[in-house]
Amino acid sequence: MFARQRELLSEPTQRATPIVDEIEAFTFNGERTRVEKRDGIKFFLNEFWTAGQRQANRLHEISYRACFKPQLPEFFISRLTAPGDTVYDPFMGRGTTPIQAALMGRRAIGNDINPLSAILTRPRLVPPTLDAVARRLSKIDWRFSGDLNEDLFVFFHKDTLIQIYAMRDWFAAREASGEFDEIDDWIRMVAINRLTGHSPGFFSVYTLPPNQAVSVDAQRKINLKRSQVPPERDAPSIILKKSRALLSDPAPSRSARHPLLSQSAEDTPQIADGSVDLVVTSPPFLDVVQYASDNWLRCWFAGIEAETVPITMHRDAVEWTSFARGVFVELARVVRSAGHVAFEVGEVRHGSIELEKLVFRALANLPFELLGVLVNVQEFTKTANCWGVANNAKGTNTNRIVLMRRT
Repeated sequence: MFARQRELLSEPTQRATPIVDEIEAFTFNGERTRVEKRDGIKFFLNEFWTAGQRQANRLHEISYRACFKPQLPEFFISRLTAPGDTVYDPFMGRGTTPIQAALMGRRAIGNDINPLSAILTRPRLVPPTLDAVARRLSKIDWRFSGDLNEDLFVFFHKDTLIQIYAMRDWFAAREASGEFDEIDDWIRMVAINRLTGHSPGFFSVYTLPPNQAVSVDAQRKINLKRSQVPPERDAPSIILKKSRALLSDPAPSRSARHPLLSQSAEDTPQIADGSVDLVVTSPPFLDVVQYASDNWLRCWFAGIEAETVPITMHRDAVEWTSFARGVFVELARVVRSAGHVAFEVGEVRHGSIELEKLVFRALANLPFELLGVLVNVQEFTKTANCWGVANNAKGTNTNRIVLMRRT
């Protein structure tokens, strides 16, 4: 699975072992899990999954703001499910949990109110061959004679922007004719993730890391400060190179069906009662991440009106707690008896709000047994260093997971 030196990180030989006992016995680098009681709740502290970069399947290497590492869902999937079980993520983002579940032979269900998430996730559940991608790229007409949005010249060379528009036209025509297929889906997904970034592996001039797009005005300032102009990039070559990397590791089995939804996590009637064995997810953290502004360029390329997507944004703890309760009511319906939920949270408002405490309130009188909170003690995270966030100090970087069992 992942390259790492860990004890007890493979599939457990005795699934009857209570998960709490196993977490308490977990050892990393000779250090057994430290257990603390805070207000009567058990907190488990250890490095439960690796902080190393690029140690997961290459299919995960798709950028998205505020996403967790694949090692997080793998930890719970390996312990709390068996092949063929169903794993669900109601806030799938870039699709880390569904992809990891599928790679491990589980049935994955994903949901996110932003339709961009399904566009990013679906192609990696049934990836094409590299030869098929190369053949399709050779068939696309890369010419475009219509009007270009000149504001986008702050990101792209004119010839590159022409290729980007040509792709949008290709996908629109294929969808209108009913010819849009898994290969088109894959190419669109890769193109979305190569739009902007900070290396020659992206279509754009140097800008912020690819998990968010800056505004046109902000990019003008970046260009001025760096004395840069967008260089010409060859979109099909970049797409093929990224595809080669993503497809270099084994893919999920194509025999399983993995439903993806795009709706509120509080109302998912397509998921049958008691059909889910495990939920691994991370909800929006109040209004900390501005998903619409982060993804405006990706949404434009995909034909999504970013401002019309009802992304969950809550200004205060009361609103967020009410939202979380609605989600847990729905999870109580879809998760089977003795199934589990791993709900990743963190600190917001400079540490003044600890979201796990709001989760405890949201669970009141619902059929869940609170097992405790795992705190993944990390030595280093790339994202934290990029944003100047101290490790184990703020936001998702603390990797605090509220673990509960459906009664």
